[in-house]
Amino acid sequence: MKYIDGFRDPDAARYLKREIGALAKRLAAAERTVRLMEVCGSHTMAIARYGIRQVLPENVRLLSGPGCPVCVTDAAYIDAAIALAEQGHTIATFGDMLKVPGSGRTLADARSVGGRVKVCYSPMDAIGEAEENPSREVIFLAIGFETTIPPVTAVVKAANAKGLSNISFLTAFKLVPPALEALTTDPEVKVDGFICPAHVSAIIGSDAYVPFVEKHEVPCVIAGFEPLDILMGIKGLLEQLLSGEPELVNQYSRVVKKEGNKAALALMDAHLEPADASWRGIGTIPSSGLKLRPQLRRYDAAEKFGVRLEGGTPDSRCRCGDVLKGKLLPPECPLFGKACNTLRPVGPCMVSAEGSCAAYYKYSR
Repeated sequence: MKYIDGFRDPDAARYLKREIGALAKRLAAAERTVRLMEVCGSHTMAIARYGIRQVLPENVRLLSGPGCPVCVTDAAYIDAAIALAEQGHTIATFGDMLKVPGSGRTLADARSVGGRVKVCYSPMDAIGEAEENPSREVIFLAIGFETTIPPVTAVVKAANAKGLSNISFLTAFKLVPPALEALTTDPEVKVDGFICPAHVSAIIGSDAYVPFVEKHEVPCVIAGFEPLDILMGIKGLLEQLLSGEPELVNQYSRVVKKEGNKAALALMDAHLEPADASWRGIGTIPSSGLKLRPQLRRYDAAEKFGVRLEGGTPDSRCRCGDVLKGKLLPPECPLFGKACNTLRPVGPCMVSAEGSCAAYYKYSR
């Protein structure tokens, strides 16, 4: 038997389903509907792929949060990237950014009329592009959560070591713990417990969530991506809600350690510092981002070229912001599957493979 098969065992899944059902029945007796949120795009896709929502009791509602880095990238950031491409610079980016809408246009649109947009398979590709084209500025679109921040930071370090002057980074890094704080304190958002992201937690460590749990008394479980991982996470949250003793439980201890990845954290700390960050559909969350430290500010594309990362105007019909907050399920958006689909996405949640709208569209139509 393959190692991974143990986390997809049907008998174990049926057992966990019964356990969740029994816990939900006790909550129902108290006339309680539970709203749980996964805060990871990979969790969102796995939940949809394995049909986990469909096997949950009616009073256990599973919501998708702002865990897709492409989805939370602000329209103004896309506008800035398009403007830089139109100025003749080379934009280096991962492919899932091409169709993310800004204030009416996408990077794919810019490329179709001559903008230089290069799709990278690794952040290090930007270094090669800059070395091969010394007379042209290469700007890497540096977005993502704690999972992808370290490898991009390593590229900044490499560029600095090589003394490259024709490469810069348009940063829109995001941090998960401050987002949990913002969701919990938003009066319009009601979340009873969080399934914390696995990849991010492998970097920051399980201890990173303890201050949040102690302050807000919200149950949190770190879970992996396999069906039994997720079902165990849901079961753990329901148990905490019934006991009235919220805590941080690391159910993904085979990967996530208390202290996290010390090398990655040290790399980030040496090159980046906290900053306020704008989240699409949510707004600015204080200290929820990272920016280059002063000694590396020459690699900051926004400062280098004087572009603004604020003031974008996304399509007013798009409800991605409400989806990212868990206020709305994707099928409840009037555009879902009609004006907005994976071929013609109106909002970023339909663009990314980790977007909640894309997950629903692929598996739950």
